Amino acid sequence: MEKKTIKWGIIGLGKIANKFAADLTVVENAELYAVASRSQDKSDAFALKHNADKAYNSYEDLAKDSQVDAIYIATPHPFHAMHAIMCLNHKKPVLCEKPLAMNLQEVKEMIAVAKENNVLLMEALWTRFLPSFQYVLELVESKKLGNITHLEADFGFKPVYNADSRLMNKALGAGSLLDIGIYPIFLALSTLGIPNSIEANATFIDTGADEECNMVFNYNDVKANLKSTIKEKTPTEATIIFDKGTVKLNTRFFEQTSVTITENDTVNTIEFPTKAGGFDFEIEHFNQLLRDAKTESNMMTFEFSKTLISTLDKVRTIIGLVY
Repeated sequence: MEKKTIKWGIIGLGKIANKFAADLTVVENAELYAVASRSQDKSDAFALKHNADKAYNSYEDLAKDSQVDAIYIATPHPFHAMHAIMCLNHKKPVLCEKPLAMNLQEVKEMIAVAKENNVLLMEALWTRFLPSFQYVLELVESKKLGNITHLEADFGFKPVYNADSRLMNKALGAGSLLDIGIYPIFLALSTLGIPNSIEANATFIDTGADEECNMVFNYNDVKANLKSTIKEKTPTEATIIFDKGTVKLNTRFFEQTSVTITENDTVNTIEFPTKAGGFDFEIEHFNQLLRDAKTESNMMTFEFSKTLISTLDKVRTIIGLVY
C-alpha cells in the first residue's frame, strides 16, 4: 500500500463524520470511497456532498466491499464495539471514534478481535495527533520547565435540550463525561499518568445522563482539576503549572490551538496553523500505519485506550452513572 491511494469508508454519518470527510480531502493519497447509514437517503446525500463513490444503507455491505481499505466508525458510543468487531471480522482496518467503547470489557473484546484477525484498530482521539498537543507533550517529557505541580482542564457547552439527542439520551451513551469529559481526562493521563485516587461528583438531567462532572485526580504531590459540562459554556482551556513556568492550551484546547508559555515573567504565544479542521493529522498517522503493515498505533496504543476507558469506568462508578 506504499503509494496506493487508501480508500476510506465511513459508518455513521452524523456531525463528526462530516468533519472527518471534509478533512480527508486534504490528505494525500487518500479518498472517501464509501459511506453507510441506516437510511439510504441520508447515505446518498452524504455521498453526494463529499464525493463518495458508494452509498450503502447497510454497515455490513460497506464492510464487505473489497475496495474499502479502511473504515472510520462514527456511530453513537454504544454501537462502537459491535460495528468495529463486525468490520474487523471482515478484515477491515478500523479507526473508531472515541470513546473506543462503553467500558473496559468491550474495549478488551475489540482488541482481541483485532489481534485474532491481524488487523489494525485505533481509537480516534484526534487531540493526540495535533502539533499543538505534540508540542506540549514534548515540554512535559523534556522537563524544560521542571515538573508539573498542578493541572486544570475544562470542557463545557450548552446544547439545546432534546431528550432524544445523542447528548441526552442514555440509550445513545449520552452525558458530558463520555462525550467531552474524555478530553480533560485524556490530558491528565497523557501528562501525569494514572492517578493514585479519583474524587468526582456529578449532576444529572431528567434522562439520567450526567449534565456536569467535576473531577480531582490525585497524584503524589499534584492534583488535576477536571470538568465537563453540558449545562454551560466554559472557557474550554487547559493550564499546566510547572516548577519554572506555566503552559496554557488556549480555548478549545482539544482542537488545534495556540499555546501560551509563561516563563520568568516572559509570555510567549505560539500559533499552530492547520490546513484543515485537524482530523487530517490522525488520518495521516493511520494511513502510515496501514502502509507500514502495522496492527497497532505507537501513539494511541491499546494499553493507553484500556487505561483511558478504565479511568472513565472508575469515574462513572464514583458518580453513579450506569448505562
